Amino acid sequence: MGSQAPLRLPSIDFSKTNKQNRGTLIWESTKTQVFEALQEFGCFEASFDGISPDVRKSVFSSLKQLFDLPLETKVKNLTEKLYNGYIGQAKEVPIFESMGIEEPESFANLMWPDQGNPEFTSNIQFYTEKLKELDEIVRTMVLESLNLEKYIEEHMDLTSYLVRVMKYRSPKKDESNVGLLSHADKNIVTILHQNEVEGLEVQNRDGEWFKVKFSTNSFVVMVGESFKVWTNGRLNATTHKVVMSGVKDRFSIGVFSVPKLEKLIKAPEEMVDEEHPLLFKPFYFGEFIKFFYTEENVNDKFALEKYCGVSTPTL
Repeated sequence: MGSQAPLRLPSIDFSKTNKQNRGTLIWESTKTQVFEALQEFGCFEASFDGISPDVRKSVFSSLKQLFDLPLETKVKNLTEKLYNGYIGQAKEVPIFESMGIEEPESFANLMWPDQGNPEFTSNIQFYTEKLKELDEIVRTMVLESLNLEKYIEEHMDLTSYLVRVMKYRSPKKDESNVGLLSHADKNIVTILHQNEVEGLEVQNRDGEWFKVKFSTNSFVVMVGESFKVWTNGRLNATTHKVVMSGVKDRFSIGVFSVPKLEKLIKAPEEMVDEEHPLLFKPFYFGEFIKFFYTEENVNDKFALEKYCGVSTPTL
């Protein structure tokens, strides 16, 4: 048992894959890898050369400047939308801070009111567009793998995009090193990028936790619970957490494809049969989010099952 190689996420190269080469051998080969990885792990490591080292370096330098701003500046990142504004100072995870960015230029003008931050604005916009492209490629490949091509346009219209930037500072002495509690995201797909500091851990189907090691030019693509519902369990939503070690702070940026609040999340009829009975009742995403962000449900990993799960007899 001790001789087993440490678990690693599947690594998939997207450098030669784009929406223009659908149906080619390289597309089909990548699609097979994507679908197998999302069925088994619910996530994978994606590498592509769409974002240069200079842009990556500039982004993470800007994130350090951003989170070094005074708290009274950061808390101005307010929004009526749940989970889209500033988050920090939580008792359970005191080393974690995060901010949502709905419109990069307005956000930069709020954080740096004297002159804004044109470089930050430009880089965040560029990051977002590149990762949106990757998100659409991955989702298209999933639908093709399930023979659901006729739903592609409808499926893309299901979501909008949210960018969140995150800081996990190194824990102080006698302070918890947990940066993010164990959970699965509620959205469709999450794409994460980090600086060189590790901390992300993923749980596999057997309940084993393992650290995610990814290179500077790679991203982690993760399935959220809404995609699990939409595919009627064909995909495995990624349970993950962040555990810090060492003395360096961890910075990350995430692009989330999030169902629009008024949209109904419902598995297509083709996903339900005798072998795959319906697992979740259809639900409106906005109503589920209201349910989830109540005190008794926000840290409940079975909140989705409580809200809309179809009960099945115990064997």
